[in-house]
Amino acid sequence: MSIDHIEPTEYQQRRERLMEKIGQGTAIFRSAPTAVMHNDVEYVFRQDSDFFYLTGFNEPEAVAVFAPHHPEHRFILFVQPKDPEKETWTGYRYGVEGAKERFGADEAYPINELDEKLPQYLEKADRIYYHLGRDQYFNEKIIAHWQKLLTTYPKRGTGPIAIEDTNFILHPMRLIKSPTELTLMRQAAIISAQAHNRAREFAQVGQYEYQIQAEIEHTFRQLGGIGPAYPSIVASGANACILHYVENTSVLKENDLLLIDAGCSYGYYNGDITRTFPVSGQFTPEQKTIYEIVLEAQLKAIEQVQPGKPYHEFHDAAVRVIVEGLKELELLTGDTEEIIKEEKYKPFYMHKTGHWLGLDVHDVGLYKCGEETWQTLQPGQVLTVEPGIYISPTIKPAEGQPEVPEKWRGIGVRIEDDVLVTVDGHEILTSAVPKHIEDIER
Repeated sequence: MSIDHIEPTEYQQRRERLMEKIGQGTAIFRSAPTAVMHNDVEYVFRQDSDFFYLTGFNEPEAVAVFAPHHPEHRFILFVQPKDPEKETWTGYRYGVEGAKERFGADEAYPINELDEKLPQYLEKADRIYYHLGRDQYFNEKIIAHWQKLLTTYPKRGTGPIAIEDTNFILHPMRLIKSPTELTLMRQAAIISAQAHNRAREFAQVGQYEYQIQAEIEHTFRQLGGIGPAYPSIVASGANACILHYVENTSVLKENDLLLIDAGCSYGYYNGDITRTFPVSGQFTPEQKTIYEIVLEAQLKAIEQVQPGKPYHEFHDAAVRVIVEGLKELELLTGDTEEIIKEEKYKPFYMHKTGHWLGLDVHDVGLYKCGEETWQTLQPGQVLTVEPGIYISPTIKPAEGQPEVPEKWRGIGVRIEDDVLVTVDGHEILTSAVPKHIEDIER
């Protein structure tokens, strides 16, 4: 049976690494809120990724505090207490004792005691580590605690003199995946791949995009995934030229291409795959030509995913192939270097070639270190490689570029794989989904 969770010892190791980095500081992390979909109907709860990475605790209304300088309590959880009546409505809670026994907290308190108990973990800290996020009320609460401690600093001689963002400490840790994390990501990739293969077998002229979506998401759940990692994109025909098309309501027509961008979440880790294929089984000549350019761009980009390479090089490789390919078709004209420098290709290819992948689909981690220096690829990082060409029916070429003939309009192609940086190169986690023309035509 495949692993579907992180063991407590790994969470503990993560916490120890964090506390080693913050030294005499105190770090505070807030759980995700319970969001309302409409009236009193709530969205399915999804824990904040930073909070989950450090605790594995999957309930709302919780706060994690890390105080390595405290003589007794280094890891403290504030949680919802046990309440049988409320649990009947909203589900089981671990409560205060469970927070210690199951999740390894040195101390735990009911969440309503946060204001009372928090100062004892701050007053000896030299700074507070906290990310000022979207929860404005909680931001103001932390700032108020800090300001109060600042007013008494002259008398005590101790206390936090600054607030520092946790992102710049924790996110570099999250960027490099552990062996267990990679096991979960491989499983997310396997399930995502099976869903894509099922969709390609199932799709046919006359079906609706949402029927394909249903097959994909059914496969996610049937094979043990939590569900979609993000809203599934099932875009036929010209819909594929809309990058984040999620309506999925059109009917599949003869000679349509179908672009599917979908991935599952497994154990909170995510897959992210895009494939484009002809609904009727055969590419038209124009579709085939555009597809071949995108595929070559992706293959060249993947070649650049190597340890020690600057992050941007795989994007640059894809752009160059796309520009040269569109020039051959006379959809772009001029000097290649000038087209790239002035971004005259962007009406056809308007996004970057990839992003980090992990607990978040667009995972955390810097892409650049300073204005000019790009992040260096390192073993254990996982990123997507996803070039595309999108020729909207209403495309407006860049200044000085030719008008696009009608035969090309409405073609949208993207090909995306999840790629792990290894010690000696890379590993394509999603290679189980065919992408070469001879493997997808029928």
